[in-house]
Amino acid sequence: MKLPGHLVRRLVLMIGGEAMQSGFHFALNIALLHMLSAQGYGLFAIGMVMGGVGLSYIRSLTAVPASIWMGKSTNSAGVDAYDVAFGTAALVVALLMAFGTAIVMRLLGDPSGIAAGCFVGAWSLRSHMRTAFFARRQQLIVSISDGAFTIAGTVMAGLAIWLAKDMLQTVFYALAAANVFGIFVLVRLAPRTLRISFRMPTRRRYAKLWSQLCWSAFSATTTNIQGQCLALLVAGIAGPAAYAPLAAVLVLFAPLRIISLAFVNMTQPELAKLMRNNETRRVWAQSKIWAAVMGFGALVYGCAIMFLLPMIKSQALQDASVGFIGLFVIANFVPIMLYIMPRIVLEIMGDFRIVAFITMGGAIVGLVLIAISLAIAPPPWALAGSALSEIFVLAASWYFVHHRMWNIEHPDQQRNSRLGSWRRAVTFAAVKR
Repeated sequence: MKLPGHLVRRLVLMIGGEAMQSGFHFALNIALLHMLSAQGYGLFAIGMVMGGVGLSYIRSLTAVPASIWMGKSTNSAGVDAYDVAFGTAALVVALLMAFGTAIVMRLLGDPSGIAAGCFVGAWSLRSHMRTAFFARRQQLIVSISDGAFTIAGTVMAGLAIWLAKDMLQTVFYALAAANVFGIFVLVRLAPRTLRISFRMPTRRRYAKLWSQLCWSAFSATTTNIQGQCLALLVAGIAGPAAYAPLAAVLVLFAPLRIISLAFVNMTQPELAKLMRNNETRRVWAQSKIWAAVMGFGALVYGCAIMFLLPMIKSQALQDASVGFIGLFVIANFVPIMLYIMPRIVLEIMGDFRIVAFITMGGAIVGLVLIAISLAIAPPPWALAGSALSEIFVLAASWYFVHHRMWNIEHPDQQRNSRLGSWRRAVTFAAVKR
């Protein structure tokens, strides 16, 4: 099966915008890696991790549901209604993430944490707005906004590094301001007036979906535990300085996360439409093709980074073996790129509960293995526990999506998954009692 031409064109446009942001974040990380102490760079890296936590909650509670339900709506009124409901919820989630980040950063050693909180809140809100614009097929506006954010961020962060005495705090404020500017550009270029509303119909519309979204919220929590427990455990147990060498290598792989977001924004509305039209074979075929493309791309990218790692010199690395760390990071990112597509398919099917169970299992595996490795080995070995956690999520995601697809395509030959059989057995036992 050939890749759809219109999806390839959309992907190129999306990755162009993502590449600008990724390049800016990459350059900023490299600059700060050479200018901050290990403690300072560790705190900056934790701030970026909290940004990732904010993005995951925005994605699970507002952005992905907005993309799915807007894609399934059959008229413009329905699209607008869901846009307002999820946009309002995104503002609330972004404010909560800003407050939570400020507290976490202060506990880890940031003098105030307010600057990091402003950055995470603004970044989270802009992320939701980008996804909503993608759902409306307004990729060009998003790309212009991404360019505006990149230019503003480069100028303001450059001035912060050059002129500021407290470099860490000022850089966080510069990133927050750049994200606000990106939001401003989206609002100005939008072909319609963007609205938020806390009125009863809006709250009722969001609450009506909560039975599914609560599982998405639980999934976001377990995903953050599974994906970010490495950073938080290392920083919490060994300190931000011990996390700095790991963060210095992980940041080199950040473009893979940006590209994965582009794939999600591109494919999710399209696959939701196909699923609405019961074209499950096309959904399944496209999922396997894109997964192979992303997995192979991640492996090639990782090999290229391994050649560059010996050239990086910084006091934040503390004489750590970057090659050793790099191998473990590749072992983390290849599974991540391979399980993105099955997770998208489970989400557009509304199987948020299955996604939650998968990420909960991954979180348990990750927490246990990372905690054990930190107790008996140096911090870089924690990456091995994280990699095994990602492999668990990879295997479970493909198992359950294959099972769901089989049942849809063969309605007369239904198969029960192991999780479904277990749930039915528990229910039956409870009824007997």
